[in-house]
Amino acid sequence: LFTVINESQKQQLESVSYSSRYALGLFYEAGTGIGVPWAARYIADNPCVRFISIDNKKRNIESAEIGPSVVVHTTVSFGSEHLDSDPAEVQQIILSHLQRVVPSLPEPSSIKCHRWRYSQVTRAVPNCPGQMILHTQPLLICGGDGFTRSNFDGCIESAMSLAEAVKPHL
Repeated sequence: LFTVINESQKQQLESVSYSSRYALGLFYEAGTGIGVPWAARYIADNPCVRFISIDNKKRNIESAEIGPSVVVHTTVSFGSEHLDSDPAEVQQIILSHLQRVVPSLPEPSSIKCHRWRYSQVTRAVPNCPGQMILHTQPLLICGGDGFTRSNFDGCIESAMSLAEAVKPHL
C-alpha cells in the first residue's frame, strides 16, 4: 500500500491519533429486569465509567426470548492508563466502579471486556476534506472519521466527501 502513497500523504496519515478506551458488555438471561429508568446515560463524575447503555432499551428491542445487555464505556484517561493492563484486572476495576454508579444492576450471566486501542479520533488528518485519494488507476480512496472527527456528523461528512471524490471516476 505504501508504494502508492507519497511522502506527504504518509506523513499526514501518520499524524492521526486516537484515544483508547475499554468497553464492557454484561449479558443477562431472558426475563432479567434492569431496574433503571433510562436507556443510556453519560457519567460525568466517575474516573472510570463514562457511558452506560441498556442496549435493548436503547435499540427499542424488548424480547421475551433474548436477555438484556448492558454496555459500559470507560473514560479516555482510564483507557490510556490501563492500555497494557491485564484485561481480567481491568474488568474487575470497571465492575467495581459500575457497582458504585448503578448499584441495582443484577449479576450478569456473562461478561465480555474489550479494549479499543483506537477508539475515537483525537487528531484527524490535517487539511483534509474528509478523504484522501491515494491512487487513481485503479482508484484508491480512504476516508472515515480519521479524516474528520469521531461523531455521526464527522462520518457523514467523510461519506459525502468520498462520494464526491468517486463521482468523476464513474
